Amino acid sequence: MQAARGTPLSPSGDQTPTSPRRTRSLLIFLGVALPLYAVDLGTKVLATEHLAGQPPVEILGSFFTLQYALNPGAAFSMGTEYTVALTFVAIAAAGVVLWLLRRLASPGWGVALGFLLAGVLGNLTDRLFREPAPLRGHVVDFLAFPNFPIFNVADICINVAAGVIILQAFRGVRVDGTRDGERS
Repeated sequence: MQAARGTPLSPSGDQTPTSPRRTRSLLIFLGVALPLYAVDLGTKVLATEHLAGQPPVEILGSFFTLQYALNPGAAFSMGTEYTVALTFVAIAAAGVVLWLLRRLASPGWGVALGFLLAGVLGNLTDRLFREPAPLRGHVVDFLAFPNFPIFNVADICINVAAGVIILQAFRGVRVDGTRDGERS
């Protein structure tokens, strides 16, 4: 069976693109998500081993330092009493990203979703496996600028994802690669 514009239909009849563009988009997604997730985990291990219990390490004078902190809350350490709820929000966010992958056929969205999943999984891993307990784990933060909350690689990934998602929205590009006004 063929859908409109020659996109093959899956055996269930869904319009799931199986084109080279879809394959390329999925490879981009994996090429972004997997290494960034690994970098986040690795930097948190290094921060825990070398920064915990130590004074801040100046990288660019006092403008940029490495400073170990555990964060039970969300951004800016807000919502510290909602750690379990934040864990379930992260699980839901990861689920939504994985659900969106079934329609992914846009390289730009592959980048966005790759950054998003890497960031969400990076902080979710801390919440699930770090002290004080599963679902209540504290996120390791270690990158610091003056007058700004301490953050980590996962936080950077989530913010980059937000920027790329906004760009894709302004460009009118959907996850499946179609543009606003086109029939999907």
